[in-house]
Amino acid sequence: MSASFGARLHAAMGEFGPLCVGIDPHASLLEAWGLPDDVTGLRSFSLTVVEALGGRVAAFKPQAAFYERFGSAGVAVLEETLAAARAVGTLTIVDAKRGDIGSTMAGYASAFLDDASPLAGDALTVSPYLGFGSLRPAIDLALANGKGLFVLCLTSNPEGASVQHARLSDGTSVAASIAAQAAAVNAGAEPLGSIGLVVGATIGDAVAGTGTDLTAVNGPLLAPGVGAQGAGPAELAQVFGAARGNVLASSSRAVLAAGPSVAGLRSAAERASAEARAALRDNMGG
Repeated sequence: MSASFGARLHAAMGEFGPLCVGIDPHASLLEAWGLPDDVTGLRSFSLTVVEALGGRVAAFKPQAAFYERFGSAGVAVLEETLAAARAVGTLTIVDAKRGDIGSTMAGYASAFLDDASPLAGDALTVSPYLGFGSLRPAIDLALANGKGLFVLCLTSNPEGASVQHARLSDGTSVAASIAAQAAAVNAGAEPLGSIGLVVGATIGDAVAGTGTDLTAVNGPLLAPGVGAQGAGPAELAQVFGAARGNVLASSSRAVLAAGPSVAGLRSAAERASAEARAALRDNMGG
Protein backbone atom coordinates (compact mmCIF):
# COMPACT_ATOMS: atom_id res chain seq x y z
CA MET A 1 0.00 0.00 0.00
CA SER A 2 1.15 3.55 -0.66
CA ALA A 3 2.18 5.88 2.14
CA SER A 4 -0.60 7.14 4.38
CA PHE A 5 -2.34 10.40 3.60
CA GLY A 6 -0.91 11.93 6.77
CA ALA A 7 2.63 11.09 5.68
CA ARG A 8 2.10 12.36 2.14
CA LEU A 9 0.51 15.60 3.33
CA HIS A 10 3.30 16.13 5.87
CA ALA A 11 5.86 15.78 3.07
CA ALA A 12 3.93 18.12 0.74
CA MET A 13 3.61 20.77 3.45
CA GLY A 14 7.34 20.53 4.10
CA GLU A 15 8.16 20.93 0.40
CA PHE A 16 5.61 23.53 -0.71
CA GLY A 17 4.53 25.23 2.50
CA PRO A 18 1.39 24.79 4.61
CA LEU A 19 -1.06 26.08 1.97
CA CYS A 20 -4.16 24.43 0.54
CA VAL A 21 -5.79 26.34 -2.32
CA GLY A 22 -9.53 26.03 -2.53
CA ILE A 23 -11.00 25.61 -6.00
CA ASP A 24 -14.29 27.47 -5.52
CA PRO A 25 -15.82 28.30 -8.90
CA HIS A 26 -18.82 30.23 -7.66
CA ALA A 27 -20.69 32.55 -9.95
CA SER A 28 -19.03 35.80 -8.85
CA LEU A 29 -15.53 34.43 -9.47
CA LEU A 30 -16.48 33.07 -12.86
CA GLU A 31 -17.78 36.52 -13.73
CA ALA A 32 -14.63 38.20 -12.42
CA TRP A 33 -12.56 35.93 -14.63
CA GLY A 34 -14.69 36.81 -17.65
CA LEU A 35 -16.12 33.29 -17.85
CA PRO A 36 -19.72 32.23 -18.40
CA ASP A 37 -21.62 30.82 -15.44
CA ASP A 38 -22.01 27.44 -17.06
CA VAL A 39 -20.14 24.15 -17.43
CA THR A 40 -17.66 25.58 -19.96
CA GLY A 41 -16.74 28.37 -17.53
CA LEU A 42 -16.54 25.87 -14.69
CA ARG A 43 -14.13 23.67 -16.64
CA SER A 44 -11.93 26.56 -17.79
CA PHE A 45 -11.71 27.97 -14.27
CA SER A 46 -10.89 24.66 -12.61
CA LEU A 47 -8.29 23.48 -15.08
CA THR A 48 -6.60 26.89 -15.13
CA VAL A 49 -6.13 26.71 -11.36
CA VAL A 50 -4.63 23.23 -11.65
CA GLU A 51 -2.39 24.30 -14.54
CA ALA A 52 -1.16 27.33 -12.63
CA LEU A 53 -0.63 25.78 -9.21
CA GLY A 54 -0.26 22.04 -9.72
CA GLY A 55 3.05 20.89 -8.27
CA ARG A 56 3.44 24.25 -6.47
CA VAL A 57 1.13 23.98 -3.41
CA ALA A 58 0.58 21.29 -0.81
CA ALA A 59 -3.02 20.56 -1.79
CA PHE A 60 -6.13 21.62 -3.67
CA LYS A 61 -9.58 21.67 -2.09
CA PRO A 62 -12.31 21.66 -4.73
CA GLN A 63 -15.70 22.61 -3.26
CA ALA A 64 -18.13 19.97 -4.50
CA ALA A 65 -21.20 22.22 -4.20
CA PHE A 66 -20.03 24.53 -6.97
CA TYR A 67 -19.79 21.56 -9.33
CA GLU A 68 -22.97 19.83 -8.22
CA ARG A 69 -25.04 22.94 -8.99
CA PHE A 70 -24.57 22.12 -12.70
CA GLY A 71 -25.81 18.55 -12.30
CA SER A 72 -24.11 15.58 -13.88
CA ALA A 73 -22.11 17.75 -16.30
CA GLY A 74 -20.68 19.71 -13.37
CA VAL A 75 -19.81 16.53 -11.48
CA ALA A 76 -17.98 15.35 -14.60
CA VAL A 77 -15.88 18.54 -14.43
CA LEU A 78 -15.08 17.76 -10.79
CA GLU A 79 -13.91 14.32 -11.88
CA GLU A 80 -11.75 15.90 -14.58
CA THR A 81 -10.33 18.41 -12.10
CA LEU A 82 -9.38 15.66 -9.65
CA ALA A 83 -7.75 13.68 -12.45
CA ALA A 84 -5.76 16.72 -13.59
CA ALA A 85 -4.51 17.34 -10.05
CA ARG A 86 -3.58 13.69 -9.69
CA ALA A 87 -1.66 13.83 -12.97
CA VAL A 88 0.56 16.64 -11.67
CA GLY A 89 1.00 15.02 -8.26
CA THR A 90 -0.89 17.51 -6.10
CA LEU A 91 -3.01 16.18 -3.23
CA THR A 92 -6.75 16.85 -3.33
CA ILE A 93 -9.24 17.31 -0.51
CA VAL A 94 -12.79 17.00 -1.79
CA ASP A 95 -14.81 19.49 0.24
CA ALA A 96 -18.16 17.71 0.28
CA LYS A 97 -18.85 17.61 4.06
CA ARG A 98 -20.62 14.28 3.84
CA GLY A 99 -22.19 12.72 6.93
CA ASP A 100 -24.67 9.89 7.26
CA ILE A 101 -25.08 6.46 8.83
CA GLY A 102 -24.51 2.84 7.94
CA SER A 103 -24.66 1.80 4.32
CA THR A 104 -25.31 5.39 3.19
CA MET A 105 -22.08 6.59 4.78
CA ALA A 106 -20.34 3.60 3.24
CA GLY A 107 -21.69 4.73 -0.13
CA TYR A 108 -20.30 8.23 0.32
CA ALA A 109 -16.99 6.75 1.42
CA SER A 110 -16.84 4.58 -1.68
CA ALA A 111 -17.65 7.56 -3.92
CA PHE A 112 -14.94 9.84 -2.55
CA LEU A 113 -12.27 7.54 -1.07
CA ASP A 114 -12.13 4.48 -3.34
CA ASP A 115 -9.63 4.78 -6.18
CA ALA A 116 -12.07 2.91 -8.43
CA SER A 117 -14.33 5.97 -8.28
CA PRO A 118 -13.62 8.96 -10.56
CA LEU A 119 -14.76 11.22 -7.70
CA ALA A 120 -12.06 9.99 -5.34
CA GLY A 121 -9.60 12.51 -3.98
CA ASP A 122 -6.84 12.04 -1.45
CA ALA A 123 -9.08 13.20 1.40
CA LEU A 124 -12.67 14.16 2.11
CA THR A 125 -14.30 16.62 4.50
CA VAL A 126 -16.96 14.97 6.67
CA SER A 127 -19.52 15.97 9.29
CA PRO A 128 -19.59 14.05 12.60
CA TYR A 129 -22.88 15.43 13.86
CA LEU A 130 -24.72 12.12 13.58
CA GLY A 131 -22.12 10.90 16.07
CA PHE A 132 -18.41 10.37 15.46
CA GLY A 133 -19.05 6.65 15.24
CA SER A 134 -21.20 7.21 12.15
CA LEU A 135 -17.98 8.07 10.31
CA ARG A 136 -16.52 4.60 10.84
CA PRO A 137 -17.15 3.39 7.24
CA ALA A 138 -15.28 6.43 5.90
CA ILE A 139 -12.49 6.10 8.48
CA ASP A 140 -11.97 2.43 7.70
CA LEU A 141 -11.93 2.94 3.93
CA ALA A 142 -9.68 5.99 4.17
CA LEU A 143 -7.10 4.17 6.25
CA ALA A 144 -7.26 1.06 4.06
CA ASN A 145 -6.72 3.10 0.89
CA GLY A 146 -4.09 5.57 2.10
CA LYS A 147 -6.66 8.38 2.15
CA GLY A 148 -7.59 10.97 4.76
CA LEU A 149 -10.54 12.71 6.37
CA PHE A 150 -11.05 16.21 7.72
CA VAL A 151 -13.75 16.16 10.38
CA LEU A 152 -15.67 19.35 11.13
CA CYS A 153 -14.76 20.31 14.69
CA LEU A 154 -14.69 24.05 15.45
CA THR A 155 -15.96 26.13 12.55
CA SER A 156 -16.03 29.91 12.22
CA ASN A 157 -19.73 30.28 11.36
CA PRO A 158 -21.64 31.72 14.35
CA GLU A 159 -24.29 29.01 14.20
CA GLY A 160 -21.74 26.27 14.73
CA ALA A 161 -21.16 27.15 18.36
CA SER A 162 -24.65 26.03 19.41
CA VAL A 163 -23.66 22.44 18.58
CA GLN A 164 -19.87 22.42 18.81
CA HIS A 165 -19.67 24.22 22.18
CA ALA A 166 -22.48 22.19 23.73
CA ARG A 167 -21.62 19.93 26.66
CA LEU A 168 -22.18 16.20 26.95
CA SER A 169 -23.49 14.63 30.14
CA ASP A 170 -19.96 14.29 31.51
CA GLY A 171 -19.23 17.97 30.91
CA THR A 172 -17.02 17.43 27.86
CA SER A 173 -17.76 19.73 24.94
CA VAL A 174 -18.86 18.24 21.63
CA ALA A 175 -15.79 19.73 19.94
CA ALA A 176 -13.42 18.27 22.53
CA SER A 177 -15.08 14.87 22.15
CA ILE A 178 -14.68 14.96 18.37
CA ALA A 179 -11.00 15.89 18.71
CA ALA A 180 -10.37 13.16 21.26
CA GLN A 181 -11.96 10.51 19.05
CA ALA A 182 -9.85 11.64 16.08
CA ALA A 183 -6.79 11.46 18.33
CA ALA A 184 -7.64 7.87 19.23
CA VAL A 185 -7.71 6.89 15.55
CA ASN A 186 -4.37 8.66 14.92
CA ALA A 187 -2.61 7.23 17.97
CA GLY A 188 0.93 6.17 17.13
CA ALA A 189 0.83 7.45 13.54
CA GLU A 190 4.10 8.93 12.24
CA PRO A 191 4.82 11.61 11.18
CA LEU A 192 1.14 12.64 11.10
CA GLY A 193 -2.15 10.79 11.36
CA SER A 194 -4.61 10.76 8.46
CA ILE A 195 -7.76 11.80 10.35
CA GLY A 196 -7.67 15.59 10.55
CA LEU A 197 -10.00 18.28 11.79
CA VAL A 198 -11.46 21.44 10.30
CA VAL A 199 -10.77 24.30 12.73
CA GLY A 200 -11.42 27.90 11.73
CA ALA A 201 -8.47 30.23 12.20
CA THR A 202 -10.72 33.09 13.33
CA ILE A 203 -12.52 31.38 16.23
CA GLY A 204 -10.63 33.26 18.97
CA ASP A 205 -10.66 31.50 22.34
CA ALA A 206 -13.05 28.72 21.32
CA VAL A 207 -10.39 25.99 21.53
CA ALA A 208 -9.55 26.87 25.11
CA GLY A 209 -13.17 27.56 26.00
CA THR A 210 -14.30 24.13 24.83
CA GLY A 211 -11.30 22.32 26.30
CA THR A 212 -10.30 20.96 22.89
CA ASP A 213 -6.81 19.42 22.75
CA LEU A 214 -5.59 20.00 19.21
CA THR A 215 -2.02 18.93 19.93
CA ALA A 216 -3.14 15.46 20.98
CA VAL A 217 -4.99 14.96 17.70
CA ASN A 218 -1.71 14.15 15.93
CA GLY A 219 -3.39 14.90 12.63
CA PRO A 220 -3.63 17.74 10.12
CA LEU A 221 -5.73 20.78 11.01
CA LEU A 222 -7.42 22.34 7.97
CA ALA A 223 -7.77 26.02 8.81
CA PRO A 224 -9.85 28.45 6.76
CA GLY A 225 -9.24 32.09 7.59
CA VAL A 226 -5.44 32.37 7.66
CA GLY A 227 -3.67 35.49 6.39
CA ALA A 228 -5.70 37.77 4.15
CA GLN A 229 -8.93 36.28 5.54
CA GLY A 230 -8.25 37.65 9.00
CA ALA A 231 -5.95 35.51 11.16
CA GLY A 232 -2.33 36.53 11.67
CA PRO A 233 0.36 35.15 13.99
CA ALA A 234 -1.28 36.36 17.21
CA GLU A 235 -4.67 34.87 16.32
CA LEU A 236 -3.09 31.60 15.20
CA ALA A 237 -1.12 31.33 18.43
CA GLN A 238 -4.36 31.75 20.36
CA VAL A 239 -6.29 29.18 18.34
CA PHE A 240 -3.69 26.51 17.61
CA GLY A 241 -0.91 27.01 20.15
CA ALA A 242 1.63 24.21 20.01
CA ALA A 243 -0.37 22.47 17.26
CA ARG A 244 0.47 25.16 14.69
CA GLY A 245 2.97 22.88 13.01
CA ASN A 246 0.11 20.63 11.91
CA VAL A 247 -2.01 23.42 10.41
CA LEU A 248 -2.80 23.42 6.69
CA ALA A 249 -3.99 26.93 5.86
CA SER A 250 -6.86 27.01 3.39
CA SER A 251 -7.05 29.99 1.04
CA SER A 252 -9.53 30.48 -1.76
CA ARG A 253 -10.52 34.03 -2.69
CA ALA A 254 -7.16 35.57 -1.77
CA VAL A 255 -5.51 33.39 -4.42
CA LEU A 256 -8.31 32.92 -6.94
CA ALA A 257 -8.95 36.66 -7.23
CA ALA A 258 -5.60 36.93 -9.04
CA GLY A 259 -6.87 34.86 -11.98
CA PRO A 260 -7.36 34.10 -14.75
CA SER A 261 -3.70 34.95 -15.31
CA VAL A 262 -1.51 31.90 -14.61
CA ALA A 263 1.32 34.18 -13.54
CA GLY A 264 -1.05 36.12 -11.28
CA LEU A 265 -2.32 32.95 -9.64
CA ARG A 266 1.22 31.73 -9.05
CA SER A 267 2.30 35.02 -7.50
CA ALA A 268 -0.76 35.12 -5.24
CA ALA A 269 -0.22 31.52 -4.13
CA GLU A 270 3.45 32.19 -3.40
CA ARG A 271 2.49 35.17 -1.24
CA ALA A 272 -0.20 33.21 0.58
CA SER A 273 2.15 30.30 1.17
CA ALA A 274 4.89 32.56 2.49
CA GLU A 275 2.43 34.33 4.80
CA ALA A 276 1.11 31.02 6.10
CA ARG A 277 4.59 29.59 6.58
CA ALA A 278 5.72 32.69 8.48
CA ALA A 279 2.63 32.76 10.68
CA LEU A 280 2.55 29.04 11.41
CA ARG A 281 6.21 28.06 11.43
CA ASP A 282 8.43 31.03 12.22
CA ASN A 283 6.53 32.21 15.29
CA MET A 284 6.17 28.94 17.19
CA GLY A 285 7.65 30.59 20.25
CA GLY A 286 5.38 33.64 20.04
